[in-house]
Amino acid sequence: MIVLRILWILEELGLPYEVKRYERGPDQLAPKSLREVHPLGKSPVIEDTARGKVIAESGAIINYLIKYYGEGRGMPATEREDDNDFWTQFSEASFMPTLVMTRIFQVVPQRAPFFVRPLVSMIFGQVRSQFTDPDLKRKIAFAQAALEKESADGRAWFAGGDKDGNPTAADYQMLFVLEAITSGSIPPENVPESFRNWVDMVHKRPAYTRAYEKGGAYDYAKL
Repeated sequence: MIVLRILWILEELGLPYEVKRYERGPDQLAPKSLREVHPLGKSPVIEDTARGKVIAESGAIINYLIKYYGEGRGMPATEREDDNDFWTQFSEASFMPTLVMTRIFQVVPQRAPFFVRPLVSMIFGQVRSQFTDPDLKRKIAFAQAALEKESADGRAWFAGGDKDGNPTAADYQMLFVLEAITSGSIPPENVPESFRNWVDMVHKRPAYTRAYEKGGAYDYAKL
């Protein structure tokens, strides 16, 4: 699955690019061709031929593009730099891992052999009820409160946006986890309406539409 937020920022910044797809092998591991691009063999990765750089990891790619090609775009106001740094880190260091762990504890019991499924379901259910579900609920409420405060103050973005009211690194990073949440990773009744509205707003941006058209099939958006 293409990591669409990278194409989104490329489109927002008006940068030319070529999409290369690397399919997993029968062993579900990265193909040798991707490891030849970057030793980790992980996606996404960008090759900047102009500067002779290969950059992996979504957050690093986003910061790199804003730093070297943003020309002021994607940069938060000075007084919001700490907020921008926080949401950029929070998205993948805290929010997404909790969401993934919650999904694992949901799915594993369903796939366990039928004769141990009741026991596995009981154990995993206890872990969810005591740890992962409350943790995810807290993080959703935290992000919801922050997003709704920005909206109440007349701003669309997690760190207030750049000088022209466009997204910053915080938003490119937060998009993926909010897309996952609003696309069925948790029960629909637990999804804040502000999350749905924000993701819908992003999906309607011309740059995102172009990214979607170039990126192809994407599980978390149906434009």
